[in-house]
Amino acid sequence: MFRIKKYLPQTLLGRSILIVIIPVLILQAATVYLFFDRHWSRMTSRLAFAVAGEIAVIAQSIEDSHDRDTTIHAIQNYAARSLDLIINYVPGAKLSPEQVPTTWLKGLVLDTLDAELAQQIKYPYHIRIVDDEKTVIIDVQLDHGILNVICLQRRLYSSSSYIFLLWMVSISMLLSVVAVIFMRNQIRPIRKLAIAADRFGRGLDADNFKPEGAREVRQAARAFIDMRDRIRRQIEQRTAMLDGVSHDLRTPLTRLKLGLSMVPDHPDIAALKGDVAAMERMINAYLEFARGTSTEKPVATNLAVLVKHQIENERRMGGAVTDEIDAPLYMTVRPSSIERALANILGNARKYGKHVHVSAQGREDDVVIAIEDDGPGIPREKYDDVFRPFVRLDPARSIDDGGVGLGLSIALDLIQAHGGHIDLSPSEKLGGLRVVISLPR
Repeated sequence: MFRIKKYLPQTLLGRSILIVIIPVLILQAATVYLFFDRHWSRMTSRLAFAVAGEIAVIAQSIEDSHDRDTTIHAIQNYAARSLDLIINYVPGAKLSPEQVPTTWLKGLVLDTLDAELAQQIKYPYHIRIVDDEKTVIIDVQLDHGILNVICLQRRLYSSSSYIFLLWMVSISMLLSVVAVIFMRNQIRPIRKLAIAADRFGRGLDADNFKPEGAREVRQAARAFIDMRDRIRRQIEQRTAMLDGVSHDLRTPLTRLKLGLSMVPDHPDIAALKGDVAAMERMINAYLEFARGTSTEKPVATNLAVLVKHQIENERRMGGAVTDEIDAPLYMTVRPSSIERALANILGNARKYGKHVHVSAQGREDDVVIAIEDDGPGIPREKYDDVFRPFVRLDPARSIDDGGVGLGLSIALDLIQAHGGHIDLSPSEKLGGLRVVISLPR
C-alpha cells in the first residue's frame, strides 16, 4: 500500500482527477472486453459463416456440374452481382501452400474464416490476404482444378466496430476534459483558502480573500475569516494592554528616579536605585515584547546584507563572530523584526560563548540561518522551555542577565510571524548551542 501511495498524485486536483478517470477507464475496459468477446467476435463469426457457406455452395455446384464452363460463367456473374465475390477457376492447377500474414486483426478474422471453412468445405483450401487491395483470397483445391475466390475484407467484419470504439474513446476524452475543468473550478477556492491562510500565518496581507465555491468550502472560508479577525483583535488587545501598562509605569518610575537622585548617598539608597534600574529594564522588556507584533510592512530585502549588518554590530560589541553567508538572499520580510530576532539570538550566543559562527544559505523553498556558539549549551529537555516568556534557565544558560526571559520568546514570535520556525540542537562544530532559523520564501 505504501509503495502504491508513493506514486499517487500529491495534490487534491490530481487525486480528484484520478478518482474521475479510473472509473471511466474501468468502464471502457469492461465495455471493450464485452464488445469484442460478445458482439464483435460473434458478428465476425456470422459473417465468416456466410462467406464460407457461399464458397461451399459454389465449390459443390462446380463439382456437380456436367457443363463446368457454363456453370462457372453463371456463378461468376451471380457472385459478382449479388454476393460481392469474384470467382475464377483454373483447370488442372494444384494448390501450393503459402505463408499467411499474422497481424492481430487479420489473424482474428482469418482464424474465424478458417474455422468456418474447415466445417463447411470438404476440399483442401488456402487463405491469402492482399493488403493493398484489402481483399482475402481463398483458393479451394477441387478435383479438376483450383477455385479462386476473391472476397473483400468488409464482408468478413463490420466497420461499425471501429466507429463504436472511436466514439467511445472520443466521448470519454471529452468527458474527462469536462471533468478536469470542473474539478479545477471546484478546487480553486480551496487553493485560495490555503494561500490566504499561509499569507496570514506569515503576517502578509490576506484582506482580499472572499468565500467562494461549494457550500462546505465557503463555510471553511468564513471560519478562517472569523479566526483571522479574532487573532487580530487578540494581538491588538495584548499589544495595547502591555503598551499601556508599561507606559503608565514609566511615570511613577521617573518620579522615583528623580527623588532618589536628590537623596544623599546611603547603602539603602543604592539598593533602591538598583531596584529602580531593574524595574526599568523589565518595563523596557515588556515594551519590546509588545512591539513583537508590530504593524511593520513587509518589503523585498536582501537577507545577506541584513545578517552581515547584525554580525558587524556584534563584533563592535566585542564578539568573536565568523560568518559563511551566501549572497544575495532576497526575500519579502519585515527588516526591523528580523533584525531584532537576530540581535536577540546573536546577543545570547555572544554572551554565553567566546566564539560564534553564523551561516546563511538559500534553498529552493526557504532561507536557513544557523547561529552556533561554544558556550555551555542547553539540555535537550529544556529546548521548549527557553521559548516560553519569562523563563530563565539557571545555571546552564539564562536568557538575559538582568532581564526577564523574553529574548528568545520575542525572536520566536517574530520568526513565526514570517511563517518560519526556530530549531535548537547541539553544535557539532563549536560544541555549544546551534540555533537554526528557517524562513520560507
